[in-house]
Amino acid sequence: MSTQPIPARTAEEYLAFERASEERHEFVNGQIRLMSGASRAHNLIAMNLSGLVHAQLKGRPCEAYSVDMRVKIAEDGRYTYPDMAVVCDEPEFEDAVFDTLLNPNALVEILSPSTGDYDRGEKFASYRNLTSLREYVLISQHRPQVEHFVRLGDGGWRFSPTEGADGLVQLVTAEIQLPLAELYDKVRFDTDGEPKTN
Repeated sequence: MSTQPIPARTAEEYLAFERASEERHEFVNGQIRLMSGASRAHNLIAMNLSGLVHAQLKGRPCEAYSVDMRVKIAEDGRYTYPDMAVVCDEPEFEDAVFDTLLNPNALVEILSPSTGDYDRGEKFASYRNLTSLREYVLISQHRPQVEHFVRLGDGGWRFSPTEGADGLVQLVTAEIQLPLAELYDKVRFDTDGEPKTN
């Protein structure tokens, strides 16, 4: 996410601005922040994720939305763009434009060097305000590694890390399996863990 936010605006001004923009911006603490572009590895992982989830949700009531679906966290007024949102309940939207989801059951973020701390910290703290949210998944693009958080009955969260190409992540909300070998298909890593660019 950009570190140079556009001057503060209201949520209504943000939505009007965002719907007219060709770029994506998040709305945080009254400020509009331009989202940074994605790397090759990020794009490959996002496409692999979309293919895996789409194939497993065919003929089932759950819906998955890609990075262009905004999510609003009403408790703090934040608007974000997760890399994927899954909803198995009846989807609820902010208005009749149907581009801002209010009740995701699972959210997925693909980590980057500039957003990793934010996605694990401030953003996850905000997401936890969503009473509908049952799972949060963080996917590394530097090594085959997935961090999986599941909301427990007492309101706490269980953390399950999965590493290695033979790993498997199971999203219990939508009964989706994410084999890391398929999630990272075509993503090649250097010996130091950095994704190759060619």
